Amino acid sequence: MLAPPSINKSILKLAIPNIITNITVPLLGLVDLSLMGQLKNPIYIGAIALGSIIFNIIYASFNFLRMGSTGFTAQAWGAKQKDEISLVLIRSLIVALALAIMLIVLQYPIQWLSFLILDGSNEVRVLAQEYYSIRIWAAPATIGLYAFFGWFLGVQNAKYPMIIALVINVVNIGLNFLFVLGIGMTSDGVAIATVIAQYTGLLLAIYYLFKKYNNYVRKFPVRIILQAKAIKRFFKVNSDIFIRTLLLLLTLAFFTNTSAKLGDEILAINTLLFQFFFIFSYFADGFAYAGEALTGKAFGAHDRNLLKKTIKYLFYWGWGAAVLTSLVYAIGINTIMALLTTNPILRDLAKDYNIWVILIPLTSTSAFIWDGIFVGVTASKEMRNAMIISSVLIFLPAYYLTSEYLGNDALWMALNVFMLSRALLMWLMWSRIKTRRFVNS
Repeated sequence: MLAPPSINKSILKLAIPNIITNITVPLLGLVDLSLMGQLKNPIYIGAIALGSIIFNIIYASFNFLRMGSTGFTAQAWGAKQKDEISLVLIRSLIVALALAIMLIVLQYPIQWLSFLILDGSNEVRVLAQEYYSIRIWAAPATIGLYAFFGWFLGVQNAKYPMIIALVINVVNIGLNFLFVLGIGMTSDGVAIATVIAQYTGLLLAIYYLFKKYNNYVRKFPVRIILQAKAIKRFFKVNSDIFIRTLLLLLTLAFFTNTSAKLGDEILAINTLLFQFFFIFSYFADGFAYAGEALTGKAFGAHDRNLLKKTIKYLFYWGWGAAVLTSLVYAIGINTIMALLTTNPILRDLAKDYNIWVILIPLTSTSAFIWDGIFVGVTASKEMRNAMIISSVLIFLPAYYLTSEYLGNDALWMALNVFMLSRALLMWLMWSRIKTRRFVNS
C-alpha cells in the first residue's frame, strides 16, 4: 500500500502536467485574437470569435470521451487487465472516428443552425463561415486526441498529453504567424493552422503509443471489440457524462446570457470577473484529472484503503489550492482587474462583486475533485443526477427567487450555490456508491 508521501507524489506527478496542459489552452486563443488585432479591419476578430464559439461548444460537449476513457482505462490498469486496457483505446477511437464523420457529414446543417443563432454583420458572418468550413476538417484529429488523452491519463501518464498539447500550440502559433504575417492570410490562415496543428498532435499521440505502449497495440476479433455488455456500459457511462457536461455548458451560457440582459456594463464586468473562475479551474481541473486516474486505478485494484487515502489527499491539495487562490484574489483582485481593463468605470463597478470572485475557489473546489473521483470509479449516473439537481432545482431557483432584490449579486450567488450543491450532493452519494461498487465488483 502506498504511504502518504507516495500518494502525494502520484497526485503531483499527474496534476502538474495537467495544469500546464490546461493553461496552454487560453494562450492559443489570445495569440489568434492578437494576430487578427494587427489587421486594420476588426471584422477578422469577430470572425474568429464567432467561429470559435461553435467549435468550443461542440468539442466541450464531446469531452465525455476523454473522461470516460480515463475512468475505464484507469480501472483496467489497476486490475492489470491488459486486454481491457487495449480494448478501451480501440473502442474510444472507434467512437471518436464515428463522431468526427458525423460532424463532417452534417457540417452544413450545423453551420446553418449555428449562424441562425449567432449574430454579427454580413462581413463577419461570411468570414466566420469560411473559418468554420476549414476548421471542421480538424474534427477527426481533435476528437481522436480526446480518446488518446483520456487513455494516456488512465495509464497514469499525464506527461504525454502535456507534451502533445504544447507541440500543438507551438505548431499552431508558428503557422499563425507564417500564414497571417508572412503570407498575408487572415482568419482563413488561422483556421488552416489549427487543422495542421491538430493532425500534428494526433500523429505525435500515435508515435507515443507505439513508442512506449506497443504491447497494448493488439488485434482483437470484431465480436470482442463490439461485445454487447462492454459496449452498453461504455455508452451508458459516456452518455451520462455527456448530459452532465451539456447541463454545465447550459448553466454557464445562462450566466452569460443573463449578464447581457442586465446591460452592457454588467456583461463586461461579469465577463472580466469570470476569468478569475477560469484561472482557478485550470488548477482545480489538474487535481480532478489526477483524481480520475488515481481513484480509477485504486478502484480497479479493489484497494479500499488506497482509494480512501487517495481521496483524502486529493482534497488536501484541492483545498490548499483553493485557499491560496482566494487569498491571492482577496489581496490582488483590483490590481489584476487593472491589467484586464483600463476602463475606470468598469473597474469601480466590478468592486461591488469582488466578494463572489474571492469565494468561488472555496465554493467550487470540492465539486471539481468529486467530479474526478466519480469519473475514476465510473459513477456517471450519480454525477449526472447531481448536475441535474444542481442546475435545474438549485441554480435556476436560487437566481429567479432573488434576482428582483439582488440584481447581479443574485447571479453570482446562484453560481456559488450551484457549485456548492454539486459538491454536497456527490458527497452524500459517495457512501452508497463505494459500498455498492466494492460489493458488486
